[in-house]
Amino acid sequence: MKWVRHDWGHVPVMSWCEPLDPKAAEQAANLARHPAVWRHVALMPDAHVGFGMPIGGVVACPTDIIPNAVGVDIGCGMRAVRTNIPVERITPELIREILKDLKRWVPVGEGHAHRDRQAWERFEFIEGLDERPGWCDRETWDLAQRNLGTLGGGNHFLELQAGDDGRVWYMIHSGSRNLGLKIANYYHRRAQEYCKRNRIELPDHDLACLPVESEDGQRYIRDMNFALEYARENRRRMSQRFRDAIARHVPEAEFEPDIDVHHNYAALEEHFGRKVWVHRKGATAARRGETGIIPGSMGTPSYIVQGLGNPDSFMSCSHGAGRVMGRLEACRTLSREEADAAMQGIVFDGWKRLSGVGKHRDLAGRYDLEEAPQAYKPIEQVIEAQTDLVEPVLRLRPLGVVKG
Repeated sequence: MKWVRHDWGHVPVMSWCEPLDPKAAEQAANLARHPAVWRHVALMPDAHVGFGMPIGGVVACPTDIIPNAVGVDIGCGMRAVRTNIPVERITPELIREILKDLKRWVPVGEGHAHRDRQAWERFEFIEGLDERPGWCDRETWDLAQRNLGTLGGGNHFLELQAGDDGRVWYMIHSGSRNLGLKIANYYHRRAQEYCKRNRIELPDHDLACLPVESEDGQRYIRDMNFALEYARENRRRMSQRFRDAIARHVPEAEFEPDIDVHHNYAALEEHFGRKVWVHRKGATAARRGETGIIPGSMGTPSYIVQGLGNPDSFMSCSHGAGRVMGRLEACRTLSREEADAAMQGIVFDGWKRLSGVGKHRDLAGRYDLEEAPQAYKPIEQVIEAQTDLVEPVLRLRPLGVVKG
């Protein structure tokens, strides 16, 4: 742990992140003053400003749920798989062919979905409810069925990697797509209405909460858990496509069981002798002996880790490297040349030009560098900052990457 602040609210803030940007610090202080937050606020080494709550934040609430302390991409997480392929067996040409097949089979980018609805037995759960949830209109439900098995945009990725164990790995970062967004926004509005109606004073209206035992609280937990299942199934389907693409070009390929972890969710757990709802927003569970995944940027290594069960972090760790530049800031300040230099030796599609519409006209003609490695913290520093939370098990170097 880097520091503790006791003067920001009725509970302390414990941080593994140093330095912490001022906006994220303000959000952490709001959490420390929140009437529903218990014991302390924990900030992971990759903490940075989010919506209402810092990404890389962990809080515990005994009786309430805070939708924005989970976030809009409910169930976003990582999936990693070890193959039997020796690293020296894979060439840049082979990597390109595997990624080319993968892009043909997995829709990539915001707004890109399957043309047909995908079958999944768990869709019957929502369709079988006596009352259709308020977020579930026809358009949302249709898109949810066509989005299953798609990557999405932003920092989501598909990546081939070289492990320090001499084996080729692959990794997937994605979540619940538009489904999680709709669930989060709907219940956030319901939480704001509840707090206003009951005159609950909040340090920030973006941190509106619902009592767990209320009807809306129970429905949020039900629908959040459905989104977690959806997100895991989404990654499972892309994982199968990854296996198909690899096996098509490396017929002798074999695959070990998938490692899969969420990093945007809330769960009822016991900490410090009390049952509480632990909210992890951009944070991963790290119970003692639990296997986790901490990815770097698209140009830096990722790590397989083992949790140490530190109680002060509510048995959590970082979910990645964490941004040091906002998306627009990266596009305005970085150059294509320095971004290319950071990606040397890694197969990827290059950088697209921006159109620069509306208030962002100054970006016209510049390159979209929001995911350039320089926009993120050095992953080695992030791992070093949490040696009391996790033990690194294996380092994975990127070979080829498809970004959302």
